Amino acid sequence: MSLPAAYLSVILIWSTTPLAIQWSAQGAGFSFAVMARMLIGLAVCLLLLRATRTAFPFTPAARQLYAISGLSMFVAMLLTYWGALHIPSGLISVIYGLSPLMTGLFAALWLSEYTLTRMRVAGLILGLSGLWVIFGQPWPGGDHGTLGTLAVVAGMVSQALGLVWIKRLDVRISSLAITTGALGVAVPCFMLAWVIADSAQLPSDITPRAGAAIVYLGVFGSVVGFTLYYYLIKHLDAGRIALITLITPVTALLLGQTLNAELIPATGWAGIALIGAGLLIYEWQALRQLRRPVIS
Repeated sequence: MSLPAAYLSVILIWSTTPLAIQWSAQGAGFSFAVMARMLIGLAVCLLLLRATRTAFPFTPAARQLYAISGLSMFVAMLLTYWGALHIPSGLISVIYGLSPLMTGLFAALWLSEYTLTRMRVAGLILGLSGLWVIFGQPWPGGDHGTLGTLAVVAGMVSQALGLVWIKRLDVRISSLAITTGALGVAVPCFMLAWVIADSAQLPSDITPRAGAAIVYLGVFGSVVGFTLYYYLIKHLDAGRIALITLITPVTALLLGQTLNAELIPATGWAGIALIGAGLLIYEWQALRQLRRPVIS
């Protein structure tokens, strides 16, 4: 796949993922929806491992990596799927747009990486201020809306923490092997969550839209999107990668309003604007690289 096609594909997948999560959770129950998605993703990964003859290391270091990746995925996705029942899908993308800021903060605290310049600290403060404004909004669903926002934030923080922990391990394994190992750990956890939340009952009235969303997320959200993202990381500079995190919240918000009739309070847009401005300031140095030619 060419770089432009891969780039546009990642933006499209990441923009549609929050809406697909909400559709699947509303139509099939959040615990079943996320479990089914991960089962499909694991099956696709195993097929790809066999088809591409990609090595799957199973050393103690690799097993530790799979465990951390899988548990981080489990916590992040379970909280996000539950939260998606109570807040607009576009807000999910905005909250996850804060991931680079949280990852940078954890890396500075845990890995002693001196990447938090004054400008980045300013962006972090601005982004967190936007999150504080969002928490004060009367989202649809009342108290559940606030709890849903909190759940998605906790999921985002869990994902960021997992990424830094993985970086701390510094184990050299292919992205496909990491994804497969992580799903291998996460899927049993999702099955257990399904048993606890829904007594392992299959949805009796799953809609075609919910079923299609689960399959879409299993194939594209869990496998294709991450594979293309790792491909872009290897071939593009940091500025162009950072631009994805600025574009997808906007497109996700537009899709939520257009396809799901989602309404966001007027003051909620102020919080979203603060988060966007914070992310822009945080990634400013990387975005300056956009004037350089694309690396092929």
